[in-house]
Amino acid sequence: MERAAPVGDEEFAALLLPFAPFEPAPHLAIAVSGGADSLALALLADRWVRARGGRVTALTVDHGLRVEAAAEAAQVARWLAERGIAPVTLAGAAPLPRRDIQAQARALRYRLLEGWCAEAGVLHLLIAHHQEDQAETLLLRLGRGSGLAGLAGMAPVTERASCRLLRPLLDLPRARLQATLTAAGQPWIADPSNRNPAYARVRLRQGAALLAAEGLTSARLAATAARLGRARAALEAMTAALLADSAWLDPRGFAWLDAARLKAAPAELGLRALAAALTTIGGAEQPPRLAALERLYLRLPDGLGGGRTLGGCRLLPRRQGVLICREPAALAPPVAAPPGVAVAWDGRFRLRLPETAPAGLSLGALGAGKPAAMAASFLPAAARAGLPALSDATGLLAVPHLGYARPGSGPVEAVLRFHPRRPLTSGRFTVV
Repeated sequence: MERAAPVGDEEFAALLLPFAPFEPAPHLAIAVSGGADSLALALLADRWVRARGGRVTALTVDHGLRVEAAAEAAQVARWLAERGIAPVTLAGAAPLPRRDIQAQARALRYRLLEGWCAEAGVLHLLIAHHQEDQAETLLLRLGRGSGLAGLAGMAPVTERASCRLLRPLLDLPRARLQATLTAAGQPWIADPSNRNPAYARVRLRQGAALLAAEGLTSARLAATAARLGRARAALEAMTAALLADSAWLDPRGFAWLDAARLKAAPAELGLRALAAALTTIGGAEQPPRLAALERLYLRLPDGLGGGRTLGGCRLLPRRQGVLICREPAALAPPVAAPPGVAVAWDGRFRLRLPETAPAGLSLGALGAGKPAAMAASFLPAAARAGLPALSDATGLLAVPHLGYARPGSGPVEAVLRFHPRRPLTSGRFTVV
């Protein structure tokens, strides 16, 4: 077998070129676990950014899942510091649940990484996913029955609220990244969980040779994901156009859908538009499962009966179209709303009270009860229960979207915006 060649500086610069433009003297954050992939990315990115007058910060997350993790994070920090790369270790604040540990750890990792970038004002977070990771992602999602959105794999660029996630190594095999470290005289840490057959990714790696013998090499699978990514990007553009014609989003957190227009479109586009609407109104990170979505889609526009629920939403047939609003049973519990602090609630709203606001307020759902002063509000009754409301120790204080304040309390100043985790049309799947 031919020995893998290290990744050179010119080659890495070419890999970063599609992600331009970067700001002058860019500051890049690199997610570094201590494995070969992320350490190689840190070294390559550091040389690239130094040539442009910038700097790198390496972020290592200690999930607390293994007793060795803290010592390993300290070792990684020493290696990086020896090379003039600033290390930062981020630790999880709470224990992870016992089930679905890898998914929960991944979600925590991204929260910590993106949170650091937001605080530091860093616009670019580089992730070391490579060719084998992309191939495994395709196979895992195929096994779960994913549609095109999932089979397109990981996007080279993902736009997040505070930064861009960049994956410049998706076309490179793991062996070349290990060769890069060997050439630089840099050791790395082998995570024992990468050999634990309890995890699906590990089982796929153990069967990689068998798959390759049948033509399913990592390179071919990753290339397939890239082709599907192009198709996904095109479909997302068409879905956005369909939503512009068939959906009306109310900033109070509900939507109207022209279901007949949705059903007149090709089924793939209609399903995608329905999934987008449910994800936005439900305040979710991910759309509902495809099988459940297909069953609901078949009932549109006239088969909803007295209404259906999916993805934390209620779908109710009305003369104006299908009303999509929050399912009362799925609403998040109230959260504290201290003065001068931005607060997120229910995956859909963001609130900021002025510094002069009283202490002890909370933000939660209005619920079924409503003062007589709100009875005449022109708002679908089903959507009213999910409106955000401010309460104090006495009870309901204000409902900003209805212009309601408790008699005698005076107006409550608040900046309250509908800010769902997934907008109805957001940054498209990116191919480079």
